[in-house]
Amino acid sequence: MTVAEGPRRTAGVPAPTPPKSLREFVDKSGLRSLVIGVSKDPNAKLTILLVQPGSGRPTLVVKVATTDHAARAIEAEMDILQGLQQLHPWRVLATVPRVVDLLELDGRPAMVTTAVAGAPMSTSYLRWGHTSSHERVAADFAAASAWLAEFQTGTAAESARLDLGAGVASRLRERFAGDDRLGADLSRLERIHERLRANLVRRSAVHGDFWFGNLLTTGERLSGVVDWEAGAMVGDPVRDLVRFALMYALYLDRRTRPGRRVRGHRQLRAEEWGAGVEYALDREGWFPDLFRRFLCHGLSRLGVAPECWRDAALAGIAEVAAVTDDPEFSRRHLNLFRRLPELPQDERSPACLGSAT
Repeated sequence: MTVAEGPRRTAGVPAPTPPKSLREFVDKSGLRSLVIGVSKDPNAKLTILLVQPGSGRPTLVVKVATTDHAARAIEAEMDILQGLQQLHPWRVLATVPRVVDLLELDGRPAMVTTAVAGAPMSTSYLRWGHTSSHERVAADFAAASAWLAEFQTGTAAESARLDLGAGVASRLRERFAGDDRLGADLSRLERIHERLRANLVRRSAVHGDFWFGNLLTTGERLSGVVDWEAGAMVGDPVRDLVRFALMYALYLDRRTRPGRRVRGHRQLRAEEWGAGVEYALDREGWFPDLFRRFLCHGLSRLGVAPECWRDAALAGIAEVAAVTDDPEFSRRHLNLFRRLPELPQDERSPACLGSAT
């Protein structure tokens, strides 16, 4: 075949249809476009709302790749979203965006999905006084717990050993190859993973980045869960459970000046990065109690020994260090992992009496 001839098509097989242009799609839709997000990392994407004129309500969301890395992420997100739609109907499916079309902009993919209802949990989280209120924070944890329970039950698959270490050690070796302390970190992490592997867990679909920035709420329930590019149809459900708790704790001191006590949390000061996670794991107060009960309750529901809550949290910190796109965020999580002690067996008590909230 010469270049001039082009590819030969088998008789009766139609030529593949190229993706429609995003500009053409928007023009024909009659909707107004509003850019709401522009990321700048290697996974950079544009996020565009398509809004119904007059109502001001978003109807569709377009995620546009601006790099080859982002293009692969969008393709991965399309796969998981389309896979979830093939499952039997269950109520939580209404909270997941549905793929409408695949377009192109400047030669890269642009995925169109339905817009799910609700306001970002990050909006309320960052509102003054929200994270100082036991009642409001407990409502956030309860909403996350209820959604995860329904999602994980509705997508449950076969049981397998709990493995929060898949690919983590190799990525850490690659990312921190010149770090003399990494060998000790990996030995410690392997001990943690080995203890966790003693548990059997029903595998399920996994979101992969289940933190409050990707959750939408209506009242006190989760009405939308977005950004599924790190998801999997079958994985370890403990990953989502741990990610929510850790990220919620991480930003508790965000609005507090360095050195000052964080409002509503007597044992938390805005000091070294990650102080909120240290507070949740190692200190006393209503938030550490809530954090630990959330993990223990979720682990128990999944068939995992609740006393594994601390190991699961430490494994989750190491996973963020391994997989995040941001090098500084990664390094800070590795340093946080190093600061948090590994407790002897007799000190790893469940610490989770009572309900999840």
